[in-house]
Amino acid sequence: MADIETKLSQNQPLKTQKIFTGAQIFLRIVVVATSFASTWLMLTNKQIIDIGGFVLDANYKYSPEFKFLSYANIVVGAFSFMSFLFLVLVGRRSSNPTQYFILFLHDLALMSLLLGACAAATAIGSLGKYGNSHTGWMQICDHFGKFCNRATTSVAFSYFSLVCLLILTITSASKSRQIQDPDLEKASDDSMRLPT
Repeated sequence: MADIETKLSQNQPLKTQKIFTGAQIFLRIVVVATSFASTWLMLTNKQIIDIGGFVLDANYKYSPEFKFLSYANIVVGAFSFMSFLFLVLVGRRSSNPTQYFILFLHDLALMSLLLGACAAATAIGSLGKYGNSHTGWMQICDHFGKFCNRATTSVAFSYFSLVCLLILTITSASKSRQIQDPDLEKASDDSMRLPT
């Protein structure tokens, strides 16, 4: 009976580590997919309309906020893919808390970049959809419906990536809390010894 309990207690950390690593890999794949989907939607987003003989066009290139969102998603997708490869190649073999601290910093930086891009794109999208009567800016989404719908979908994918990065940041931070200072451990061991 004691042998079975010993085996179960030894397998529990290994099983937990596998679940943790699997969740990290899955979330990174989701971040890569949604950030590249958002980028593709925004980079191919354009619409041309004819109003009373005037040809008007809407393109993501006309908005610095939409360009920032596109480029931020490219960076997030590429770096998330690199962290995915790092986790698959290195993280599966060991569960060194220092590696998770590096992943924590990585995920935090990507999350901050994407948060700024999402906020900027949301602000300009709201302005395009509702306008601003105080400053005289008219809404454009009533004329450029296809453009606005694709931009909204792109921003929604970016927010989904942001939520996944937030989860990755929190889990990496909790895993990296297990870092031990060797000097502190030595001092702790020395204080535990009885004086002779």
